[in-house]
Amino acid sequence: MSASKQSYDPVEVTPLHPEEVARMRDEALGAIAKAADLDELKHVRIAHAGDRSPLALANREIGALPPAARADAGKRVGAARAAIAEALRARETELEEERDRRALAEEAVDVTLPWDRAPRGARHPLTTLQERMADVFVAMGFEIAEGPEVEAEWFNFDALNFEPDHPARTMQDTLFVAGASGGEDSGVLLRTHTSPVQVRALLARPLPVYVVCPGKVFRSDEPDATHSPVFHQLEGLVVDEGITMAHLRGAIDAFIAGMFGEGLATRFRPSYFPFTEPSAEVDMQCFACRGASVEPGAPPCRACKSEGWIELGGCGVVNPWVLVSAGIDPERYSGWAFGLGVERTLMFRHGAEDMRDMFEGDIRFTLPFGMEV
Repeated sequence: MSASKQSYDPVEVTPLHPEEVARMRDEALGAIAKAADLDELKHVRIAHAGDRSPLALANREIGALPPAARADAGKRVGAARAAIAEALRARETELEEERDRRALAEEAVDVTLPWDRAPRGARHPLTTLQERMADVFVAMGFEIAEGPEVEAEWFNFDALNFEPDHPARTMQDTLFVAGASGGEDSGVLLRTHTSPVQVRALLARPLPVYVVCPGKVFRSDEPDATHSPVFHQLEGLVVDEGITMAHLRGAIDAFIAGMFGEGLATRFRPSYFPFTEPSAEVDMQCFACRGASVEPGAPPCRACKSEGWIELGGCGVVNPWVLVSAGIDPERYSGWAFGLGVERTLMFRHGAEDMRDMFEGDIRFTLPFGMEV
């Protein structure tokens, strides 16, 4: 750059040559057109329209020209820079529109797709069946009673007339909760049946007592197709004046009619339970074949295995010693109790063959039972 503006030849200022200005403009316009996205366009803007771009540097050379040459050079450079700025704005608009179209396409939500792709699940059939079984007795005037699952040994065994050397007390059947003194000596266990709720109800409620007690129970059993260390029972208890075995038979018949329909016969088979005397096992006539499968030549019945009868559970008249344990006069009051297995009821009522299906959490087992509430 010459020190004298009067004698300086503008032809010697190469960046201001018309061909050179046109070349720099065309090079910038080509780079703008090739920018594939906004980030690339940002780099092009800095390179061809920034303070250190070729045309910006050429614009600084105009001041070194003689006054007569400045106007023409300024118009030439200004027109080139204006063309580049307009091209940048136009390309930026195009790339923003392209970005928005791509975002709309990639992030679009098809509102016509099925709304239930994520299954809601269903209530567990054991829950619904247990509630339905309890509702049958509630309709007969019973109340729901509950008790703790971690129970005192006195409620689980002693108050129910289990002798100290009864085999059910051993670790083979009972899950004791370890205490300071160890396992069986802790006096605390996971209840092995819902019968402790009988004693708690008799101690807490005024007579007469009409209750059903649904809940979990625990045994030291290996899980297989018909056994589980955790299962459910529905316990029933009545204590009032003048209660007999006939009242028990009538209540069970009413329960079977409410659960399986009218016209099914029942039978009692002698049995033994420490907390009832006399005791019985209750069978109901098969609700599927109604006993016809035992006839010669009859088709086999899956529900009862062609035996004609299905075992429901145990029952009996409340042992007087249980009443005494609860502070009730057995000379004035009597009662009956029963226990029904919820899993067993579900198995023969719905044809479930493996008890493990009920607690493995596979929704394919639960969903067919629906959303009964």
